[in-house]
Order: sequence, then structure tokens, then C-alpha cells
Amino acid sequence: MANLVRSTVALALTAILAGCVARPVGDFGRAAPSWTHDTAMPAVGDFIAANRGEPVSRFNKTDQEDEMHDRVWRFLVAAHAQDWQFDSAVELQRTRIVAPRDETFTIERYYQWLSRTEYQSSRTRYSTVGRHITADIDTLPTTFLAICKVIEIDRQRAIAYDGLGHDLPPRIGQEVAARKYENTAFIDWFVRALNYRYSSYDYALDNLLVETPHEQSLAVDEALRRMSVYVNRANRRDFCSDASAAHGGGDVVIPSRFQHMGDTEVVLPK
Repeated sequence: MANLVRSTVALALTAILAGCVARPVGDFGRAAPSWTHDTAMPAVGDFIAANRGEPVSRFNKTDQEDEMHDRVWRFLVAAHAQDWQFDSAVELQRTRIVAPRDETFTIERYYQWLSRTEYQSSRTRYSTVGRHITADIDTLPTTFLAICKVIEIDRQRAIAYDGLGHDLPPRIGQEVAARKYENTAFIDWFVRALNYRYSSYDYALDNLLVETPHEQSLAVDEALRRMSVYVNRANRRDFCSDASAAHGGGDVVIPSRFQHMGDTEVVLPK
């Protein structure tokens, strides 16, 4: 028992030190392999989460669950914009060392980063926002598909346990419930992160329209309208329907901000 306590303390110290930095990033913005971030910190996090009274599953992750975590991760952090999404805090939350904290994130950080970044042309800020939104839109279909696969895995686990549970030890039912809790919590985190990104982009565009009005704002506004389709689907937890609606066939309930400028004619400089 003493050895277990010492090991836990040692891992906790490692996690505290490692938690001061974000998870390392590899090619194409993907998480890079790291023993500290992939093994040590999650082990400490599971221990701490269990002591907080949260369900912790000892099941091995399926390929589908690993894929979901990999694809969602880019929406939890913002390496392309200098930690405007609290990368270090996200890593501590991802590994369950701390309880969820993303609910307290405020949406002005992205605009603040954008505003203080020097560009040769003020129009480039619009291009930057548009590029970031487009990158998100391009990866959302596969992210939704990965989440859908995990929802199906949880359904299959429940069916299998209902049919075989009488032949299995009681702890298996607890593991099934714990993994369902973990997957649902992670999906909910993705939904919050997607809303946070959308709101941050929206806030930035509103401020840019006042600070440096340019015709490029129209393209960014249209990109936000396209992204809003995915945001609405995520808020409905609709990850498994045909994603083709997001490419122009679905209803966009968030109107253009230019429809809210009243009767005053707004002329953007050329």
C-alpha cells in the first residue's frame, strides 16, 4: 500500500510539472506521442477523478474511441492562435487531473490575439479568421462521424451486457456504465468547445467590422453561417445524420449579421 501511495505521489508531481505546458503537437496539428501526457498524467487523472467520485472505466479503449479522442482534440486547443483556448488548462482537464473548467472560458481571447498580431494589411485579419473557420469546417464531418461511431459502440456494449450480463461478474456492468459516462462527458466537452470556437470567431468578426471594416467580412460571415449548421447539429447531439446538409442543403438558423444593421446603409470600403 505504501508503495502504491509513493507511486501515486510521484506521478502526481510529474503531472503537476507537466501540466504547466500544453500537450506536444506533431504534424498537421495532431497530438504528438508523449509518455508524460499519454500515460503518466492520465494515470494520475484517473486516480484523482475516482477520488472526486467520478466513474472511471478500466476498459481498454476501442479503435473508435481512440479515433474520436484524436479528432476532437484539435477543437479543444488552438495551437494556431497562441493558446487562446487555454491549452495548458485543457490538458489538465483532458487527463482528468482537474474537473471541467472550460465552462469559464471567455470569448474575447481570440480577438485579442488577432488584434495584437501584426499584419501588413488589415484585410489579412479577415483572411486569418476565414482560414481558421474553414479548417474547422473541413474536419467537422469526420469528427462527427468518429463521435457517431462511439455512440454506436456504447449502444452495442449495452446490448451485449444485457444479453450476457448474467454470466459476467458485477464489475463489468459498472465498467460499461463508467465508459458510457466518460464518452458522454467527452462528447459534451466537444460540443462546448465547438460553441466556444463559433462564439469566439463571431465576436472577433463583430469587432473587426467596427475596427477595420472591409468587404472581406462578407466571406467570413458566410463561413460562419456554414459553421453554424454544425454547431446546431452538435447542440442537438445529431452526429449521425447525413452531413451533406452542412454543405448547403440544410437550414441555417443563424442569419447574417448584415441583416441586423437596420435601415442604415453600410458601405464597406473597397
